[in-house]
Amino acid sequence: MTEPSPLLRHVVLFKFKDETTPEQIAEIENAFRALPSQIDAIHSFEWGTDVSVEGIAQGYTHCFFLGFKSEADRAIYLPHPAHKAFGQLLRPHKEQVLVLDYWSQT
Repeated sequence: MTEPSPLLRHVVLFKFKDETTPEQIAEIENAFRALPSQIDAIHSFEWGTDVSVEGIAQGYTHCFFLGFKSEADRAIYLPHPAHKAFGQLLRPHKEQVLVLDYWSQT
């Protein structure tokens, strides 16, 4: 049995400012969800909102997982104009953003 190739995972967590409206959050969600159709280097994408019962999310509500086949693909994504435009949309509404990258292991 062949092991799946590891992916470079790019994990992004958002904590929004208190004054950010549900409509603004929906616009940000939609813009982030559109990135895989705009940036070919994104191999996989999933997202969701916090449903933990532990109560230790520290105000982070949204989690996005992007997968890249290589560091070169991530290097295409980070400065890509669509990613930069998303950052401009997000900037006035973010309280904090946490990003963690890792190579998946089985």
